[in-house]
Amino acid sequence: MHPATWTISELSREFSITPRTIRYYEDQGILNPERDGRNRIYRPRDRTRLKLALRGRRLGLQLSEILNLINMYDEPDASTTAQLQHYAEVLHTHRRKLEQQRRDLELTLREICEQERECLALLEKRGVTN
Repeated sequence: MHPATWTISELSREFSITPRTIRYYEDQGILNPERDGRNRIYRPRDRTRLKLALRGRRLGLQLSEILNLINMYDEPDASTTAQLQHYAEVLHTHRRKLEQQRRDLELTLREICEQERECLALLEKRGVTN
């Protein structure tokens, strides 16, 4: 194989993911390997798209957001400025959503702690110890 190609096993080892995950990204249109019989041949474009998809997943982005961002780079007249602006907007929206989730979790945890204290106090009044 040409040095700038990879097999599914090589990409799977490099990124510490399963071949099944790579095939999933193919099914979603993120990767489009060439075929040599039954073997998949991944080019630098596929490797880069996989790397971007995995980064997006680590950030918690939805697959549709990831695909949209990745596909922007394939548009022939795409400007880097427009791409960066769109990416910044996606990140900002996602960060705000996560911050709200964190506030909601903190509120829920405070409520749980209060309920737990009340429950333990009632048990203590009844002479029950943990």
